[in-house]
Amino acid sequence: MQVNSLGLTEAQPENNAIRIAYEALGVTLSRRARCRSLQLPAWNEALGLPRPFDQQWALRTQQILALESDLLEYGDLFDGSSVVAQKVDELLSGAREELEKVLAMGGAVPAVENAYMKQRLVESNTARVRAIESGERIVVGLNAYTEAEPSPLDEGGRSILRVDESAEREQIERLRAFRAERNPKEVEAARRALADAIANGQNAMPPSIRAAHAGLSTGEWADVLRERFGEYRAPTGVSAQPVRVSSESAERVRARVQDLGRTLGRPLKILIGKPGLDGHSNGAEQVAVKARDVGMEVVYEGIRLTPEEIAKSARDEGVHVIGLSILSGSHGVLVLDVLHHLRADRAAEIPVVVGGIIPEEDARKLVAAGVRRVYTPKDYDLARIMSEIVDVVAETATAA
Repeated sequence: MQVNSLGLTEAQPENNAIRIAYEALGVTLSRRARCRSLQLPAWNEALGLPRPFDQQWALRTQQILALESDLLEYGDLFDGSSVVAQKVDELLSGAREELEKVLAMGGAVPAVENAYMKQRLVESNTARVRAIESGERIVVGLNAYTEAEPSPLDEGGRSILRVDESAEREQIERLRAFRAERNPKEVEAARRALADAIANGQNAMPPSIRAAHAGLSTGEWADVLRERFGEYRAPTGVSAQPVRVSSESAERVRARVQDLGRTLGRPLKILIGKPGLDGHSNGAEQVAVKARDVGMEVVYEGIRLTPEEIAKSARDEGVHVIGLSILSGSHGVLVLDVLHHLRADRAAEIPVVVGGIIPEEDARKLVAAGVRRVYTPKDYDLARIMSEIVDVVAETATAA
């Protein structure tokens, strides 16, 4: 079981320790809710990759709950609570209603393929984000009680794990050395046997095992499957139709988008890209939804795109701006790769904005490299972000 990390904040991140502890109380107080394994996020996961100390703190949190109290020795402390029973009934009713909708579509697989499940997730998070924007939902330290003393936990901006970029180069060299030691004939025979088995509808496990013994890498094995089946792109869940939100800030941005569209001669068009292996798509989806809501045309093809694919799509789609979302800590490499491919594709004039878990020092480096704006999780006001993206496009059009 994993405790929810969606509610962690970059602003006043020390508050996250309290959030994590009270969310873990659920499996401590309720015997029926207990699990064999509990994963707690570290207090600074909203900033970047946790260090060993931060992971230890998360572990100690659940050890204190389990071992420094006698709560685990008793039955379910929620038994007999009418408040809890009512909430459980509400959850069950909602779950059954959703289940009936999925069954009416033919089951989970069709519901995934027609994007229903992803759309529901995006809609739910959209409602949450809009409640935070409006102040209806209070997040301490983010949209309320934002005054803060300097945190000694930050250690001068060193509160997250930084992976040396040389690690990538060293891994590539190790892979090259491994491949150089293989028997090329055995590798090719194993690859061909795997391809033949897949093409003939046979069991792929025996030739896959043979391929592993021959030294076929995971990437090479996957390439054989891609050649036969292509590459799956999951539905994004971002609706094709804008969902207009009546707010003063949204209306102002919508008017600016329309005015700039008339100046440009066509609607303002943005590409939202997620390069790399990062699978956290909430931020990209919410930016895409908001951009469409204020009248922009949106190109969003989902997660795990290569920098080359993003640059090519931006050129082919004729977008006015690119928004990159990176929460894996690899922004230093991936953003520069996208900028490089834009120049190679003669599309360097397309401005790039970046959002993600990006320390201030790294943000300054990205701006120096040519990125026009950098946003982090503390920038929860999507209307302001949209307005600044309009500024970026207008500035680029004027310069041209």
